[in-house]
Amino acid sequence: MDTTGSTGRIADDGTRERDLAELRNREFAYLDAHGHTYLDHTGAGLAPASLVRGSADRITGGLYGNPHSGSPASRASGLLLDQARRAVLRHFNADPAEYAVIFTPNATGALRLVGEAYPFTRRSRLVMPLDNHNSVNGLREYARSRGASTTYVPVGGPGLRVDRQRLRAALPTRRQGVGRRPRSRRPGVRGHGLLAYPAQSNFTGVQHPLAWIAAAQARGYDVLLDAAAFVPANTLDLSRYHPDFTVVSWYKVFGHPTGVGSLIARREALAGLRRPWFSGGTIYAVSAQAQWHVFADDEAAFEDGTVNFLSIPDVTAGLAWINGIGMDRVHAHVTALTDQLLTGLRELRHSDGSPLVRVYGPYDLVARGGTVALNLLDADGRVIDERVVTRDSASRGISLRTGCFCNPGAGEAAFALPPSRLRSAARRRLASLEEYLDLLHLPSAGAVRVSLGLSSQPRDIDTFLTFVRETYRDRAPGAAGLEARGGC
Repeated sequence: MDTTGSTGRIADDGTRERDLAELRNREFAYLDAHGHTYLDHTGAGLAPASLVRGSADRITGGLYGNPHSGSPASRASGLLLDQARRAVLRHFNADPAEYAVIFTPNATGALRLVGEAYPFTRRSRLVMPLDNHNSVNGLREYARSRGASTTYVPVGGPGLRVDRQRLRAALPTRRQGVGRRPRSRRPGVRGHGLLAYPAQSNFTGVQHPLAWIAAAQARGYDVLLDAAAFVPANTLDLSRYHPDFTVVSWYKVFGHPTGVGSLIARREALAGLRRPWFSGGTIYAVSAQAQWHVFADDEAAFEDGTVNFLSIPDVTAGLAWINGIGMDRVHAHVTALTDQLLTGLRELRHSDGSPLVRVYGPYDLVARGGTVALNLLDADGRVIDERVVTRDSASRGISLRTGCFCNPGAGEAAFALPPSRLRSAARRRLASLEEYLDLLHLPSAGAVRVSLGLSSQPRDIDTFLTFVRETYRDRAPGAAGLEARGGC
């Protein structure tokens, strides 16, 4: 969703930049103290010093126990868990009567909850854009195991976006030939199947339209929104958009704590899920000898075992911290830095005028976030092995990401790999990833990803651009001596 206007550009706000520069010095001083340049915010946000100190003070200043009890320590934990649920709903402007918050280890854990319990049948379908994280791609195994069909919608063009007409064609109504309506449906589940897509690509930074949610629901599909890469620098208003399931990882938003995510689910959709097992904490009553159980009738039915009751209250503190800064300010800051990065990459050239960089995804700021995927090109125009970039950037204290970023579909589209070649390689018994790359005729195992966030500053981008220019301009670095890739 583009919130920057028709041109995608944001006017400079000197006050905002001064405030965020001071925030960098106060909360993230460890970066400059140790000479770090951190450019992997899509991988993880950075922990503000005040949140870490506040967490330690809370844990060491109170008594908190397993919330599955009525003791004073348990009640104290339960109170903080309830506060965290309310804080999440407020952050997304979600009506508590419509939405429930389930705490999970991460976004992947939230996706697993939906996948294992969603009522796929032979008459339903799972629809996904090719641009999806592997944790979303994995839903297809649940769908296949129950006979549902799986449809991928391709991405294409210079911006690697999804064609709206092809998405619409992948979401037919019953009258368009999906099959007869099932005789019975789970309460709250529409029955046609599930559309699962990212609000923002973790590969290209493309922001896929949130308007797809209502459009798919009008055609009889439930919608799962992967918001993990979107919400660190964008507002998601669940009073305006109503996905049935939304997944997030909180460490991507404010860095601390790790190991806590959320499934924010419409209560009606949640009622349509059927879990294939039960565990401690998820049931209201159970008998071992009679072999029956009754699930809890609230969020607890999906929170396996004991939740991370010492860390979940840090979500409340983190949301207060980020909202104190303002998501509009964060969005404007990241967008301005993305503009600086894309402009700088476009200007990087070898002496003969040939480009030093190939960007995958949009070169403008319209409907795109602060994640930029690219390959560096040597003096002969060949892709520089991503392992070389990893080695060289690490030696300069730069943290970035290389590989396929757990998003094979976007990578296949970026490198224009035809399905026939991929299917041919899949039929071979391969001894290594290197052999797979050879069969696909790929010069690299993926791309280089530079991603920006709240703690980023213009000097970080300058450091990266200077590194690229000084290290690779007019050069053709070899890949001799690099270790074999263990995976993508």
